[in-house]
Amino acid sequence: MSNIRIFSDSTSDLPPELLEQYGIGIVPLYVVFEDQTYRDGTDLTPSQLFDKVSRHGKLPKSAAPSPADFSRAFAPVLEQGDRILYISLSAELSSTYQNARIAADDFEPGQVTVFDSRNLSTAIGLQVLRAARAVEAGMDVPEIVHMLQLALPGIETEFAIDTLEYLHKGGRCSGMQNLIGSLLSIRPIIKVIDGAMTPAYKVRGKREKALDKMLQNLLANKDRLDGPVAVVHADAEQDALRLRETILRETGAREVLLCTAGCVISTHCGPGTLGLMYALK
Repeated sequence: MSNIRIFSDSTSDLPPELLEQYGIGIVPLYVVFEDQTYRDGTDLTPSQLFDKVSRHGKLPKSAAPSPADFSRAFAPVLEQGDRILYISLSAELSSTYQNARIAADDFEPGQVTVFDSRNLSTAIGLQVLRAARAVEAGMDVPEIVHMLQLALPGIETEFAIDTLEYLHKGGRCSGMQNLIGSLLSIRPIIKVIDGAMTPAYKVRGKREKALDKMLQNLLANKDRLDGPVAVVHADAEQDALRLRETILRETGAREVLLCTAGCVISTHCGPGTLGLMYALK
């Protein structure tokens, strides 16, 4: 039986050491800033992105890898006789999934399997990590896909947005909403439901109240946690570290990942964003 390689895209936001440990392949999305195109995580870092936005007052656009990008990434692995399981950014959020499917059709049936994570950021990464560990345990691709499908309904993803500026500049809220949100210190919390980003609720007041709300949601389900918890941040490392320490202390979780949101996720959510992702039994 041939080996199985797990692939994902740059929005999966797993720490580099885990990518290296499990040999996970990453296909980068693109960040387009005026007349310059950058590969997410390769040519541009989140700190550089925030600096550019601050200096120019404009947000970049994001773009999916093309089918040709996927074919170029997959071909060397397939030539070695391996098979690929690619776990993508939600099809509700990007054409990444569809382009990977187009590329998969260029190869022999069964060589490339494409799975829609129905999620974003490290909520994808948790599925990637689960799949990579299943490969190590000797599971085959159909078994892994079935396992991932069963786990999908239990995946929780919440982001606390620190500023409405990026949502406003990206056309995701009106100027009046941006002004009112700033004046009232409203902290929107975004959930992923059915593969799409959905405003779940708003917390008024200090940033800590929004983070505490997400933490309490997790702690209410601490006995149902299934696998690692991911704390993801965009330019908010100290808050993320404190949140991670609290989760370790209060839940007894054996694995709480500290992850940095890449440029594509940061483009949509802005600096100061902090998210919690985990799976429930």
